[in-house]
Amino acid sequence: MSENINVQKIVPFEGSKLSKKEQIATIFNDIAYRYDFLNHFMSLGIDIIWRKKALKQLRSLQPKYMLDVATGTGDFAIMAEKKLHPEKIVGIDISAGMLEHGRQKIEKLGLGHKITLELGDSETISFPDQTFDAITVAFGVRNFENLEKGLAEMRRVLKPGGKLVILEFSNPTVFPIKQLYNLYSSYLIPLFGKWIAKSQAAYSYLPESVKAFPQGEAMKTILTNIGFQAVTCKTLTFGICSIYCATR
Repeated sequence: MSENINVQKIVPFEGSKLSKKEQIATIFNDIAYRYDFLNHFMSLGIDIIWRKKALKQLRSLQPKYMLDVATGTGDFAIMAEKKLHPEKIVGIDISAGMLEHGRQKIEKLGLGHKITLELGDSETISFPDQTFDAITVAFGVRNFENLEKGLAEMRRVLKPGGKLVILEFSNPTVFPIKQLYNLYSSYLIPLFGKWIAKSQAAYSYLPESVKAFPQGEAMKTILTNIGFQAVTCKTLTFGICSIYCATR
């Protein structure tokens, strides 16, 4: 699909010989130590509310075994454990640096018996077919090198009747939110990234990757074409963020 081609064209370092996947792993390794702080700081804490709303979509399902893809430092997995109380959550990510910070948090919280973080690729998930009751992804699908392949892999390891919940940034369309958001994301976010995480490239990539990512009906169509059912999209905070839900 044309939307997927656009996603793959957006990379953190233009001209680099590294694949998008390798570039993403590199920048997240570099900013891992400040990632959680910057998330909350740059969203004014609203990202926590977004995560809670996304997890509410799984409350009626009461999943026992969950997979958190692109888990990063494990924030979403930790919140899922607190809100949904599954028996086990596995988080996978391609950034070893992010996972190390996540494991430290999980150990301090005494959740090592409930949450396991593993180095893993969304496009080649190392679990058998129909393993998980629910799969979550928070702010990670736009970083997939091959969006359709990653989504298809998640469907493969999801049990029949299981649910996928994706939380992802989107582009607001309402005046003046659209204009204010574009100003903030294009100028202030890269500046904050440079000052706080010493990585302007990572936070310049963020708004560009959001602009290129298929949203709303386009994303719903991709999920449906892959074989998901009951696909929905709910926008949050004037369209700055979206929750996509789909059932296997």
